[in-house]
Amino acid sequence: MTTRIAAFLRFWYDFVVGDDWRIAAAVVAALALTGLVALTAVPAWWVLPVTVLVLLPLSLRAATRQAPARPRDPDST
Repeated sequence: MTTRIAAFLRFWYDFVVGDDWRIAAAVVAALALTGLVALTAVPAWWVLPVTVLVLLPLSLRAATRQAPARPRDPDST
């Protein structure tokens, strides 16, 4: 039974955190900020779209920097 629970927890960790724990932490922070803004008179709908606009380019830049260089095909010119 313990191995099933461990496998279940590993699945959720991999699903939520994925490749970059910083993105997962930023999403959690954005959700918390959305909750805090919702308690005020300011509309809270804009927090998550702004978070996506900020995080997506950062995530793509990090992914392209970590990608291994592909060997060039000598036949293509």
